[in-house]
Amino acid sequence: MRKKVIIGLSGGVDSSVAAYLLLKDGYDVEAVFMRNWDSATNRDVLGNPTVFDEVCEQEKDYLDAKEVANKLGIKLHKVDFIEDYWDRVFAYFLEEYKKNRTPNPDVLCNNEIKFKAFIDYAKQYNYDYIAMGHYARINHQSGNPVLLRAKDQNKDQTYFLSQLKTEQLRNVIFPIGDLDKPMVRKIALEQGLITATKKDSTGICFIGERHFSQFLANYLPAQPGDMRKLDGTFVKKHHGLMNYTIGQRKGLGIGGSKDELGAWFVVGKDLKTNTLYVEPNGEHPHLYSDQALITDVVWRGKKISGKMTAKFRYRQPDQDVIVTWLDDSTIRVSYPQKIRSVTPGQVCAFYQGEVCLGSGFIQEAYFEGKVRLYS
Repeated sequence: MRKKVIIGLSGGVDSSVAAYLLLKDGYDVEAVFMRNWDSATNRDVLGNPTVFDEVCEQEKDYLDAKEVANKLGIKLHKVDFIEDYWDRVFAYFLEEYKKNRTPNPDVLCNNEIKFKAFIDYAKQYNYDYIAMGHYARINHQSGNPVLLRAKDQNKDQTYFLSQLKTEQLRNVIFPIGDLDKPMVRKIALEQGLITATKKDSTGICFIGERHFSQFLANYLPAQPGDMRKLDGTFVKKHHGLMNYTIGQRKGLGIGGSKDELGAWFVVGKDLKTNTLYVEPNGEHPHLYSDQALITDVVWRGKKISGKMTAKFRYRQPDQDVIVTWLDDSTIRVSYPQKIRSVTPGQVCAFYQGEVCLGSGFIQEAYFEGKVRLYS
């Protein structure tokens, strides 16, 4: 009897090829398109109208997913997770911005929607496996699933999956984890899939590409304040701390030329005084830290300390770090070489070779024992 797989079909090329590969391997496949934002009416889960410059692509993605499903001869279910997404992901996203932190909704989206609400929904179909079009791999041979980096290091998504618990990965397959992106597109073209040349999705998970500051303004009114240098010199007014992140260069509205100081960078934010700190130096010492406090840590397997590597943001090259456990869910991570723009609210994912061990959220960044002005 064929094993049954329920796959998340997003309307993109990666999940389309993943579905094809499952069929090729002999699985009985059904697909689910997850609808998490009321893009048709531009209203949120509370019924409030929203205003955007760009058109959300979610409805177009559904039509693409439907055509792919028809081409492959598999059943497609369209399921609303709008309320789940609002309660479990978007409310947290807004609360983090209120606290002047820079959240990563894609990580929470995987934890709460793709590998929780989705799995709960799929149980009615008595599946053997759940599948997604992520660039990652899982080794099931040891009895407990081990999350591994994808073959295509440029597309590896284990950073976004790093908070998943062992149980969430137990019956999961990532069919394209051993492929690189050019091969994925080649397979899609060979199979005549409509998504073969479709551009990769960007923007906020499930919401899509938006003018970010305008998007946030629908939910969090901006509070303008002073933009200053670290010595207190007034530079100009900012448009609300939530619109800026540590290390940001573009969008500050500060002129720079060969005859002036050059490009300016965000080096700190002070929520209490609503002050944005900037300096005309992308290598300013205040951008660097040598330790960070990591909280809400999820760790798969035996907790280990000492030397390993970490990523403090997606696509960052591996950083050598030293891990010290402070309690069951809190880590002090040290990096004597100093690292730029370690930002509270973001995820710190830990690795040992190809294995993604787990991750937590950056609570504070320090330099020589002093907290950086990042919150």
